[in-house]
Amino acid sequence: MLKKALVTGSALGIGRAIAFDLASKGFDIAFHYNRSEKAAEQACQEAIATHQVQAIALQADVTKPEQAESLVEQAVEELGGLSVVVNVVGNFLYKLTSKTSAEEWLEILDSNLNCTFYVTQAALPHLKAAKWGRIINFACASAHHVTARQKDTPYIIAKTGIIIYTKSIAQEVVKDNITANVISPGVAENSIGLDEVVPALPIERPATLKELNNAVWFFINPEANYITGQVLEVSGGWKL
Repeated sequence: MLKKALVTGSALGIGRAIAFDLASKGFDIAFHYNRSEKAAEQACQEAIATHQVQAIALQADVTKPEQAESLVEQAVEELGGLSVVVNVVGNFLYKLTSKTSAEEWLEILDSNLNCTFYVTQAALPHLKAAKWGRIINFACASAHHVTARQKDTPYIIAKTGIIIYTKSIAQEVVKDNITANVISPGVAENSIGLDEVVPALPIERPATLKELNNAVWFFINPEANYITGQVLEVSGGWKL
């Protein structure tokens, strides 16, 4: 099994935690960033020193298809192949639907749904070449429910789109020994506004980054070959 992974948005937060967890399991890692160059470089050096793996930091604005493709190609060239892609990047907007501008609408779709499509499409030939692959895309809790959302409409549309895209590609590439699955997190320990949201959580606490790592590894684990096109919520019972 080729142990080479690209994690988008991995300079900080959830993406960084996932990248480090994979490094601890012996994966060479491409840390991706757009603006957080210093954090990405620090993450790289820490992964190399702590886990003795190969690690690189690559910059790209993955809302641009040509940059997403270049990111994947650089990762493949410098790591010597690619077998795992984890798409974590995704901006958030909390605003009444009627007050959302066209620019805001497009930015949220681009930074969630479209960038996931661009990176995954660019990675597919390389996962096929590796003869084993894992695609993990990030949606959000309750994205699979078709319900009204007064203040995060473009965000939830993008995340629901990620689920549909992932299920579609999963069915297509399973014959190539590639699985594609979705993690739908709720509130995590690094989320904004924890004091306001935590009281509404049935479990009364946010998810730890380790718990999100465990969910990602559940799908990446070599023993999960028969699991594809699935959505795993890590939300502590929130928004069921």
